[in-house]
Amino acid sequence: MVSFLNLIFIQFICITIFILKTRNTDSQVTYWIAMSDYDLETANAMLLTGRYLYVGFMCHQIIEKILKAYWTNCLMEVPLKIHSLSRPAERTGLDKQLSEEQLDFIDKLEPLNIEARYPSYKERLMKSLTKENTVLNF
Repeated sequence: MVSFLNLIFIQFICITIFILKTRNTDSQVTYWIAMSDYDLETANAMLLTGRYLYVGFMCHQIIEKILKAYWTNCLMEVPLKIHSLSRPAERTGLDKQLSEEQLDFIDKLEPLNIEARYPSYKERLMKSLTKENTVLNF
């Protein structure tokens, strides 16, 4: 069930990308989308090589950059230089449009940005992120 909900969330993000790509020519929006696309390719490469910690980290990066594209598109301003996922969703009002499961997914990804960077967190995360767990959750 979790992976199905995550697929729905990914579909939502893909739809957002499509809308932004077809209706917005703002260079900042297209920058964030291009960076997110690159990170998606990187996450896939990490998945294929079994580097599950970095799959989680890259999934955080993908969603962060799409949220920054959405921020730029909706608010017509440069997004804050933060790594939070929930804050841009709240600032743009996107959190009101997301389901509880989608918000839970954001909450699951949120700590991966910081925890993947520090040795004490890395070790714990690497033990918990197996192939099955990573594929199922991300």
